[in-house]
Amino acid sequence: MRSTPAKVLIITYYWPPSGGAGVQRWLKFTKYLPASGWLPVVLTVKPEYAAYPFRDATLYGEIPIDVEVVRTKATNYFSIYSKDAGKLPSAGFAKGPAKGFKEKISRFIRGNFFIPDPRRGWNMYAFRAACKIIKEENIDHIITTSPPHSTQLIGLRIKKKFPHIKWIADLRDPWTEIYYYDMFYPTAVARQIDRYYEKTVLKKADLITTVGYTLGKQFESIVPGIEEKIRVIHNGYDDSDFQNITPGIPERFTISFTGTISYAYPLDGFVDAVRSLLSKGSDLLVRFTGAVSEEQQKQMVAALGAEHLEFIPYADHHKAIEQMVSSSLLLLVIARHKDNRSFLSGKLFEYIASGRPVLCLGPVDGDAAKMLEHHNFGRCFDYFDSGSIEAFIFTHIQNPSQTRTMLPVEFTRRHLAEQVAKLL
Repeated sequence: MRSTPAKVLIITYYWPPSGGAGVQRWLKFTKYLPASGWLPVVLTVKPEYAAYPFRDATLYGEIPIDVEVVRTKATNYFSIYSKDAGKLPSAGFAKGPAKGFKEKISRFIRGNFFIPDPRRGWNMYAFRAACKIIKEENIDHIITTSPPHSTQLIGLRIKKKFPHIKWIADLRDPWTEIYYYDMFYPTAVARQIDRYYEKTVLKKADLITTVGYTLGKQFESIVPGIEEKIRVIHNGYDDSDFQNITPGIPERFTISFTGTISYAYPLDGFVDAVRSLLSKGSDLLVRFTGAVSEEQQKQMVAALGAEHLEFIPYADHHKAIEQMVSSSLLLLVIARHKDNRSFLSGKLFEYIASGRPVLCLGPVDGDAAKMLEHHNFGRCFDYFDSGSIEAFIFTHIQNPSQTRTMLPVEFTRRHLAEQVAKLL
């Protein structure tokens, strides 16, 4: 450990008051890096210029008091476009078929005129601020984290201007291989430009960190020969988030889901399994906290009955964790896509930390399935395997699981921050 912490510049679009999953990874690493000898300086966007999918002001309390946070202006293309031509779709909410000609046009504009994404309106401001910070703070290590993948282009410009800088490009999700990419109708030219950006970042970064091994292999296939500089730093959980929260098994068997549900997340097999259990006399509640499309809500109410469903539009991070630990079973759904074996969401690790068993819908040979089954945290089933899903739920109805008291240390944010420090 260093006696005097060295500074590292972390460039991230998502930062409090941004809510949702994207903010958690580097908010938590920033919290624990000083203990390993590195003092972060965070460069982010001013909230009034940002386009956040969710806001969670409670996360302000997570920012360490000794960490400098520099905020800049940005051009919010989402806001500008919506004034004149309707809503420009955000990547996270274009996960189903377009509704009508107007939405198709909006998606086409998003996919072909805002490459790699509309949040690149922050890049010019962020680059100028980064150059100033690097000179004034004598910084020689930077980390850029994405999505939005436009943030990686800031790192690319910094590396070109300051060749001595050691640059870690942290990619939490696939780039041009993300499952909703084709929903923006990119032309061949747009694909070529975007893939050029992706390849250049992968080539020029000194190190590349990803959240899982399969995702790392995916990036290796895009640029052969970069295997030696790819490292896996999992998402994880902060054990302090679970302090002073008393877990308990609810009187009514409750299956909880936290996050966003759209048509990219098939629930058919799960709904059929629950409907079958209800018909056989089991009483249970399925609770969704987050964004669920109106159509899917209506379909589930029609299939299961409103008395067996609860829809909570959004909950802050602390409340979401309270709901996790007070559930009987947690539902994790992985987006259906040919490359979804690599998907390892940050939510999975908080599910694990809650001590509740996890029912996963997705590829049974994917990274999430292997992690759940290897550590006996739960099981993964094919989306449409209603029989096995029903049997798994029924087993836990008959024998409610007790909360685990021993949690895996290797998935704590503190331990993972130590791994980041070693890379630095």
